[in-house]
Amino acid sequence: MPVDPPPTPWAFPDPAGADEHGIVGIGADLEPGTLLVAYRRGIFPMPLAPSGPMAWWSPDPRGILPLDGLQVSRSLRRSCRRYELRIDAAFQAVVEACADPHREGRWISDEIVAAYVRLHELGWAHSVEAWDDDGLAGGLYGVAVGGLFAGESMFHRRRDASKAALVGLVELLRSDADPRRLLDVQWCTDHLATLGVVEVSRSTYLRRLAQALEAPLPAPWR
Repeated sequence: MPVDPPPTPWAFPDPAGADEHGIVGIGADLEPGTLLVAYRRGIFPMPLAPSGPMAWWSPDPRGILPLDGLQVSRSLRRSCRRYELRIDAAFQAVVEACADPHREGRWISDEIVAAYVRLHELGWAHSVEAWDDDGLAGGLYGVAVGGLFAGESMFHRRRDASKAALVGLVELLRSDADPRRLLDVQWCTDHLATLGVVEVSRSTYLRRLAQALEAPLPAPWR
């Protein structure tokens, strides 16, 4: 079972007051209690620049992946058979791979890595990983609160490995057919759209979030 951290001293504004970029506020900290309050309010952290101040976001529109809308091509299905999927077997390695400084658009700092490792140790942050004979081939990580899985980042070292991890995550979230479950991906990119990610308004997202938070965690994380 996840362990509740000490409460945060920070109070987040109403996400409906976000600016035109989706920024709710600047500053605060990355303590576990702060992160959990943010996710429960529909807000997530991301710095304004790799070495810039921490910003807290609630974009409008918001990217989500409907659990019945994942697009799995024939080639991806073949790729999935090449990998063994594991849950939380190498959480820190997944986050560190997502933070690789050689990745284009890298935004995950050492401070962020440490924050999510702490959240994982308390039972709130999780990884889904694709393994092959050569080791960790790809994966993703995010935060699970009730029926919400807030995806943070993904990486791959071999073809389709991160996509295979995403397929595994969707299967996990669909495992007990709870319609309140919500898979948040923050923004819809062209790449994510090919996998079935869609955009919803902030108000729709917050309504779906309230329902998801009433749902139980998936069985492996209870």
